[in-house]
Amino acid sequence: MEIYLPLFPLNLVVYPNEDLNLHIFEERYRQLIAECLEKGQTFGIPAFINNKLPGYGTEMSVTSLHKRYDDGRMDIKSKGLRIFRVANFENPSPGKLYAGGTVQVVEVEPEMGDHLDELIVKLTRLYRLLQIKSEIDEETPLLSFRVAHKIGLSVEEEYELLTIDHENERQRFLIRHLDRVLPVVSEMERTKDRIKMNGHFKNLDPLKF
Repeated sequence: MEIYLPLFPLNLVVYPNEDLNLHIFEERYRQLIAECLEKGQTFGIPAFINNKLPGYGTEMSVTSLHKRYDDGRMDIKSKGLRIFRVANFENPSPGKLYAGGTVQVVEVEPEMGDHLDELIVKLTRLYRLLQIKSEIDEETPLLSFRVAHKIGLSVEEEYELLTIDHENERQRFLIRHLDRVLPVVSEMERTKDRIKMNGHFKNLDPLKF
């Protein structure tokens, strides 16, 4: 399905159902958000990475206007809806200050995924090593999208995850990442422990030769 969206390119990746707070200060985007608020329409955030629009983004809904400043700036709350691919990009959109374009909506099935248990085990280990309290919701579909910002992916890797079609593949992608990261984090924690021990009196058992 193709639709036309006002577009707000940003150097970040947004996932479906993700909440995103934005400070709107440029005139073109003040116009875009004002029209979304007035007409109840959505807008798109295509990822802008390495000075390029690689093509994928997320359709967004403005959920509330948190604050409007005297000079026209706004703080808004928004939420990710659907993934899209940009089919045609216009900058500016006809008669507007902001960009727009025709996008192809990417349907995402609300899958639990076949690798959920393995992913949760590795996530739990990472958070324990980092001493981060994080509740992992095992009952809601699409865990990959819900944890993607919380495991140290680069923006390029977050974008790659956005482009993967199925939850099984996304979970495997995250598991491979965690398999690389966990040994590094574990060694860092061991190093920190060794550093903490330096300078302390040590009660060591004598070695027997």
